[in-house]
Amino acid sequence: MTELFFIALAWTGYGVLHSWLASASLKRTVAVRWPKAARAYRLVYNVLAVLLVLPPLWLTWRSSGPLVLDWTPWLAWPAAAASIIGYLWSMKWYDGMDFMGLRQFGTGNTPDRFILSPMHRHVRHPWYALGLLYLWTRDLNAGWLTAVVAITVYLIIGARLEEQKLIATFGDAYKLYCKRVPSLIPWPGKRLSAQEAAALEALATRRIP
Repeated sequence: MTELFFIALAWTGYGVLHSWLASASLKRTVAVRWPKAARAYRLVYNVLAVLLVLPPLWLTWRSSGPLVLDWTPWLAWPAAAASIIGYLWSMKWYDGMDFMGLRQFGTGNTPDRFILSPMHRHVRHPWYALGLLYLWTRDLNAGWLTAVVAITVYLIIGARLEEQKLIATFGDAYKLYCKRVPSLIPWPGKRLSAQEAAALEALATRRIP
């Protein structure tokens, strides 16, 4: 039980720290106090995210014990393949340089864009959804199950916090999007057509100065 407590504590601590680093208030503070460093914020944030995840990952990796979730291969492997292929395919609609912070580091802040990829027409957070699909279809011992539960809670809370910033940026366009499309789990009848997605993108673009 002590091992599980520390695994849960480590992942919870990571989630809290990661959310704080991603907060708009901290970004504004850095921009005001150290304006020359602001353009490196996204890049440093990503580097810290990778470094800070190592301790909880190590604690989880070294955990031992019998499996509490043991999936049959015919289900687990297709789910893993689907999540990885879906992630790679979705990269077509992301600016990798912008996501990593390299573009901002070179040219300063880039304008916000509201882009609804085909996957975004079914769920608002496709990367989170794919990550959860992958994690929940692995064979898990008690340590890994504890970690996956903590990660799931963090992603649900993180999605809510992220959407507050998106609503502040894109206004009614994102509010309408939230009403039409589920957050993490696709649902029958809750999707956008290509034309509806394009209309929301246009509405969001008109709001951005």
